[in-house]
Amino acid sequence: MTKPSQPTLADVRKWPATVSVATAATAIGCSKSHLHERIKRGDSPVKTIPLGARHVVVTADLVRLLSGEDRAAA
Repeated sequence: MTKPSQPTLADVRKWPATVSVATAATAIGCSKSHLHERIKRGDSPVKTIPLGARHVVVTADLVRLLSGEDRAAA
C-alpha cells in the first residue's frame, strides 16, 4: 500500500471546516497514531473537537500551524 502524499498549504486551505485525525496527520507529516497520542495527552499542536469516541481537527488551526502563524496571535 502506498503512503498518501502530503498536501500543500493551498490544498489544506480548501478543506472543510474539520477533518479527520488521519487527514490532519498526513498534512502535518506524522503518523495517525502519533497525533492520536498527542490528542490523548492534551498536547496536540492543533485544536480538536471531540465527537463521541473520536476527534476531528479544526482546519483553520491546521492552516495556522502549517503557515507558521503564532498560536497566541490566533
